[in-house]
Amino acid sequence: MPEFGRKARSSATDHPAYRTTVDKITGESPVNMATRTELLAAATLSDPRWAAVAARDRSADGTFVYSVKTTGVYCRPSCGSRSPRPENVDFHTTAAEAERAGFRPCKRCRPDLDAARNPHDRLIADLCRHIERAEQAPSLGDLARRAGLSPYHLHRLFKAATGVTPRQYAAAHRARRVRAALDERRTVTEAIYDAGYNSSGRFYDAAGGLLGMTPTRYRAGGEAAEIRFAVGQCSLGAILVAATDRGVCAIQLGDDPEPLVRDLQDRFPKARLIGGDSDFERLVAEVVGFVEHPRVGLDLPLDIRGTAFQQRVWQALREIPDGHTASYSEVARRIGAPRSIRAVAQAVASNRLAVAIPCHRVIRNDGGLAGYRWGVERKRALLEREAAD
Repeated sequence: MPEFGRKARSSATDHPAYRTTVDKITGESPVNMATRTELLAAATLSDPRWAAVAARDRSADGTFVYSVKTTGVYCRPSCGSRSPRPENVDFHTTAAEAERAGFRPCKRCRPDLDAARNPHDRLIADLCRHIERAEQAPSLGDLARRAGLSPYHLHRLFKAATGVTPRQYAAAHRARRVRAALDERRTVTEAIYDAGYNSSGRFYDAAGGLLGMTPTRYRAGGEAAEIRFAVGQCSLGAILVAATDRGVCAIQLGDDPEPLVRDLQDRFPKARLIGGDSDFERLVAEVVGFVEHPRVGLDLPLDIRGTAFQQRVWQALREIPDGHTASYSEVARRIGAPRSIRAVAQAVASNRLAVAIPCHRVIRNDGGLAGYRWGVERKRALLEREAAD
């Protein structure tokens, strides 16, 4: 087995880079406040259509187009052009809508031309527009009557075309509307009702999943949020564990501790990062123990943040038993989106919770080890340990 680093330390804070980095990040004042760019990026990343763009999913062509502010063009989801930065992206249900917003068609993917497409694409695109325009999220029955199909058939077609259910699509759209209203410094109550919630209670029940924090904290840029973290060593190298008051939000592996902490700071620029105390170090030790001996299990509360589609993929990964693997196409079938293999691969690659969400258990159809955020050799080592335990 390759040598990744020293053996696990008894205390995560023993590592000298941990103390140095904590001193840099945790002073008397919070770290950098979120900019509007960061809020725009977060809104795009939370939209289920972003996964299709990132994966260049041809099955999504015809259901929407996306525009890029920096280039002034709009494209099909499958466009082969260089991937745009999420803060520069906006979504449109039709080419005409994008052109009314001042964007011109991409010369590479020609989204303004009607190409051969699934005969149901126009229907699904019309339903997406209907969901976005409705003050209240339409029921599956309402959508089925509009489409002239049975609820079961419509549900299957919609999920195959977009990667999410009509209900999940409506929830993601409402989340974008809430973020937009809060960013405009309107009251929380106005934002709730403008986004289609018919009661504030229903919104607050879902606010943690939609915004990752309370609405008031979101409007303040998340400045009051606190994330505890610690960096240690295991046989696979450096390991960082971070947690909010909701649960573990990051488990990262690497060769050196400092890049892991910088990545955490970049990912949560609005939060105050605080070095872990002795209780938190015990949590880190539990994670390290799971890395070394997977069969001991890991039962920790997780703060999982992602789009509706990503969350479905990540849940499917957690259902793969240790010692077993699944291909990307198998995962796509398990979540009911067999045509969304590339979008599944993108969701797998976006996972930031190593071992807790076992993306290392996903392999190519031919049994080969595909890319892994933390290195293919670490993936191989984890699979070998699970097989041996």
